[in-house]
Amino acid sequence: MAVADLSQIVKAYDVRGVYPDQLDDRLAKLFGAAFVEVTGADAIVVGHDMRPSSPGLASNFAQGAMSRGADATVIGLCSTDQLYYASGALDLPGAMFTASHNPAQYNGIKLCRAGAAPVGQDTGLAQIRELVEQWLADGVPPSPRPEGKLTERDTLQDYSAHLKSLVDLTSIRPLKVVVDAGNGMGGHTVPTVFAGLPLDLVPMYFELDGTFPNHEANPLDPANIVDLQKRVREEGADLGIAFDGDADRCFVVDERGEGVSPSAVTALVAARELARNGGAGTVIHNLITSWSVPEVVREHGGTPVRTRVGHSFIKEEMAKSGAIFGGEHSAHYYFKDFWNADTGMLAALHVLAALGGQDGPLSELVAQYDRYAGSGEINSTVADQQGRTAAVKAAYEHQDGVTIDELDGLTVAGSDWWFNLRPSNTEPLLRLNVEARDAARMSQVRDEVLTLVRG
Repeated sequence: MAVADLSQIVKAYDVRGVYPDQLDDRLAKLFGAAFVEVTGADAIVVGHDMRPSSPGLASNFAQGAMSRGADATVIGLCSTDQLYYASGALDLPGAMFTASHNPAQYNGIKLCRAGAAPVGQDTGLAQIRELVEQWLADGVPPSPRPEGKLTERDTLQDYSAHLKSLVDLTSIRPLKVVVDAGNGMGGHTVPTVFAGLPLDLVPMYFELDGTFPNHEANPLDPANIVDLQKRVREEGADLGIAFDGDADRCFVVDERGEGVSPSAVTALVAARELARNGGAGTVIHNLITSWSVPEVVREHGGTPVRTRVGHSFIKEEMAKSGAIFGGEHSAHYYFKDFWNADTGMLAALHVLAALGGQDGPLSELVAQYDRYAGSGEINSTVADQQGRTAAVKAAYEHQDGVTIDELDGLTVAGSDWWFNLRPSNTEPLLRLNVEARDAARMSQVRDEVLTLVRG
């Protein structure tokens, strides 16, 4: 393999690229060695998803780590939040081999420090990349430490027990739930986590298959939950749950087969976590979650804190403020009791507990948490991201009663509406999210902004 162009695969929060053209076994070994060198770890934990290339990459990463003197605990097939569990419970830095919802030819590495603390560009990833580039050019110097040892360990039962210790589902009414694992790691974790609960489980696409034969494992794309919506209606189920490829995100569908917005799930879980913490605590939400989220948090005695989009910002803010919970519009949910890491499974258990703890249908339960009309995320391909954003800002900044902030992209708010326009980090796109008191107002604002963006 020629000297790799790592700028193409080392992203803001993880490593991701096409296997074997951009990321191969040799590079995985170097990343393992560099990870140990940068973190100074004496031991690490490594897991992987169901992609055909994942076991080999994970094994090479572990060998690279051991070559620099660190012991490697290998936990095999797991979801990303199961790897975070292992990193937290064993207090070890971790590496998860997955490309989440990316197509089959991709793979990647999500890295964390001991206790599931994030590793991103500013917290070690840039240094790891520099070291790998240096070693590719000059060769790897001998390690001053003796070779580390390999241990195999299964953490699935312990992960399941930990989650179930955080949400009591023993006394809920029986529920019929359809779960679409999308041939991803939910097919591995759900049977164990749901075992023994009063749930009638209808599994869809539980066979682990990293080629994703049925649909992409990205439940945020409406095309990928069509099968789940249909099945929920056919089965007369109480709800449906879809997991992404590495099962760290979950998406919920109500008894009518209608999607429940991640903001409504954030608000519902926030209310439950605040109640569990005596009606007090900080809840983090990113700036494109619904206005419903801070409203519900305040109504339940909590303090909402707004942050930029992206898991490293949320985890950082959670650690800083001691927040009990955090949620994003992208269906990532973060819990203090889970080392501030994101776990779709724990969010799903909260939804099941809330639904099963009362008699009404899910659509009625979430209505109190879903108070506004949202556009969802709308992408526009533009050549000049800054220029188009400036044009939108200019159109609104002198209007009466309008506030503007630039914490993350451009956020513009009126009395009964707001929108956020932010550039993609990786593509020539502007992403627009609009929310308003009612659908007509939302459509009006959305169309005004899109005309300016695409004009």
